[in-house]
Amino acid sequence: MSSPDPSPKYRRIVLKISGEALREPGSHDTISPPIVQRMAQEIGLIRNMGVQIAVVVGGGNIWRGLAASHRGMNRATADYMGMLATVINGMALMSALEELGFSTRVQTALHINHVAEPFILRRAMRHLDNGHIVIFVAGTGNPFFSTDTTAALRANEIGAEIILKATKVDGIYDSDPLKNPDAKKFDHITFIDALKSRLNIMDSTAFSLCMDNSMPIVVFNMSEPNNIMRVVCGEQIGTLVSNNK
Repeated sequence: MSSPDPSPKYRRIVLKISGEALREPGSHDTISPPIVQRMAQEIGLIRNMGVQIAVVVGGGNIWRGLAASHRGMNRATADYMGMLATVINGMALMSALEELGFSTRVQTALHINHVAEPFILRRAMRHLDNGHIVIFVAGTGNPFFSTDTTAALRANEIGAEIILKATKVDGIYDSDPLKNPDAKKFDHITFIDALKSRLNIMDSTAFSLCMDNSMPIVVFNMSEPNNIMRVVCGEQIGTLVSNNK
């Protein structure tokens, strides 16, 4: 007898993907089509379960504004360049999703009408209600804010139930597991305890926004197949950060 299909725990989610996650480790290519295709397949599986999905994608595989500002570039200019990098990544993910037959909309915080529609909250909500996957690019449209802050902001704006922060590690540890073999992994930690322990889960602006609005975060390893589905179905994957003990 076959096992029953998994049931989603969440109705609407924000998936935060770093730009680095789109790059093959050790490769000089900024975007790996096979990796993007695999991500699109996993996102599509969740959409087929009836979950409304908004994606926030970073741009660090192409350009890091903060790093460039440390090398002497004007910070605002460097950050705007980083926003444009997220547009490129968002378009790549859109293409992969559409090739699989999933209706996708890219909404940008910068006006780039030829490649994406502007971010309008009510329109984004309507897209989600109509079954489209929505990809938010260009950050908040303002320099000095990260795409983590974008994920926190958009999640609260659209009424998402949780932020899924896809990383290359399997959760949050009390120290660097690559340097400390005895590092302890947290299955769950509160926002307050994470702050006290100075765990760098998100930048302070994003983290405070999530804490103040009781927006839970799951930090998990996206490179493991089907991990997105497992998180959405309520399995204990990665680390849950919330206000509840």
